[in-house]
Formats: sequence, structure tokens, C-alpha cells
Amino acid sequence: MSAQPTCLPDHILVAAAGDSIESLPSSEASNKFGASFETPAGRKLVKPSDYMELISCMRPNLWASLADEVPAWVNEKRNKTSVERTLRWLDACLALDVAAGQNTLGVVVGGSSIEERKRCATEVSKRNVSGFWIGGFGLGENVEERCNLLNAVTDCLPSDKPRLVSRLGLPEEVLEGIASGIDLFDSTYIHQLTMGGFALIFPVDMVEREMQNGIFNDSAGDLTKINLRTTTYRKDTSRIVDSCSCFTCQNHTRAYLNHLLNVHEMLAQILLEIHNTHHYLHFFRSIREAIKIGEFDLFWKQFVENRRSQIAAAVM
Repeated sequence: MSAQPTCLPDHILVAAAGDSIESLPSSEASNKFGASFETPAGRKLVKPSDYMELISCMRPNLWASLADEVPAWVNEKRNKTSVERTLRWLDACLALDVAAGQNTLGVVVGGSSIEERKRCATEVSKRNVSGFWIGGFGLGENVEERCNLLNAVTDCLPSDKPRLVSRLGLPEEVLEGIASGIDLFDSTYIHQLTMGGFALIFPVDMVEREMQNGIFNDSAGDLTKINLRTTTYRKDTSRIVDSCSCFTCQNHTRAYLNHLLNVHEMLAQILLEIHNTHHYLHFFRSIREAIKIGEFDLFWKQFVENRRSQIAAAVM
């Protein structure tokens, strides 16, 4: 998902190690030879040469180099090791890349260490890469820590190459990332929501509404998502979002989706993904419009304030 206008096409395929191997990295088990992954067939060690073979088969628009991502709670020594391994694997991947880095996103890691994050970002920017994949987020860091780390990384990266961050998908996280200088976000958030039976419902069109007394008029509002599997929606004949123009909302009700989900019908995920993708892309269009008219900071501030009031009202 693109937050700011770039020279990239509307839709691109970005490959990363976790996607290519259909698993999650087990960084603590990684070693100097390669990254270790838990797969359905057991633990698998992937060397840079193995990874490049996978990449050549997939032929993505962009691909992230093999990296040693670590969670926020590891010590300084482990953070340093992750950076050294990631840089070494990046060099190995580039040496095997027939396109000589033309489609490569250099991965920036370093855990919760600002110094190691800066070191990694500075070193990766010296390589012949097309952009940057900022990894290691969503692994235990708190909000304040994440903002500081993102700012530290983006300050060390050139502004003329795209920056993608992984695992940040919540609306507030997206806005924080854009404020820190992030250009692209992965779309795994939508897939995870859809597979869980969740539908996005948060308001996304604040920029298009008239401003009254300096603030957005946001009379509508709700939480981020609803779980359509629950019995609450079994007889709910309303749309997921009344104002949504997607195919799902125009033709089906919450009750119908609840039924499809609970009888394990494949159509449920198809209809849900249509809505969630449409809703999420609308959110990004609103962000781009706010940037275009110079009101992103206002959009961000008002969006967060409205969301807090919505959550507080829901808890009461």
C-alpha cells in the first residue's frame, strides 16, 4: 500500500523471506550460514543462495534481502549480531542477483537499539539497492519506542528511494509511519483480518468532509473492525458499512456473511477481502489527498483524536 505518490505502479508484488518460505522467521535459531524458519515440514535453514533461487522463480517487482530480524527484548549483543548477519547476507544476495540490485530492497534491522538501527540503515544505504525494507517491527516494541526507532532509521536513509515497513497495519500505525517518512506498507494486515472473519469499519473519509470551526465534522464513528463470526450479526440485515460502495456492501448483509463464515463457505473470505481491501485503499486515498492539499498533520491529529473518543465511548 502506497502512502505517498511514487513512480511505482498501482499494484506491485514484493517478496520477502517469510512470504517465500510460507513461514515465520525463528531469528534466535539463525546462524552465520543463513536464517532459520519454522515450516510445516519442520525447521529449515535458508542460505542466501537458497533464497535467491526462490526469488528467481517468483520474479517479483521488488524483493527484500534475507535478514536476521530479532524481537524487541533481545540484548545489545544480539542486536549487533543481527545487523552484521543482515549486512553480510545482503552482500551475498546482491552478488548472486542477475539484476545487480535493480529490484532489491535492503533490509534494515537492529531490534530496539537506536544505535544499531542507525548503523544498519547507514550501511544498507551504501549498497546498490532500489529501496529499503524496514523490518523487525511488530515484535514487542511499544508505541513510543517504535516512533523513535522509525525516525532514527528514516533520518539515515536517502529520500529518493522508497521505504517500506512491514507488520504495521493498524490505521494509527500507518499514520505514524507516514509521519516518520515511510512510503509503502505491506498488505498482510488485510489478509490476517479476513482470515479471522473481521471486517474493517473505521471512518476513512474525514478529508472529504466539510471542516467546521477548524475540526472535521465526524458524526459517524466506530471501532476499527467487527468480528462477523459472532452471533451478534446473525440477524443483522445492514451492510458492513452503510456508506461503502464495494461489491460486498452493495449486495450482501452482515447476516449473510455471518452465515457463510459459520458454515465455512469459501465465499465468505472472498467477500470479506473485497470489502477490507476496498476500505483500506479508501483510507490510503484519503491520506494521499490530505498530503496533496498540505493537511496531513491535521488529518493525522484529528483521526487519532476521533478514534480515541470512539474507543472511550465504546468502553463506557
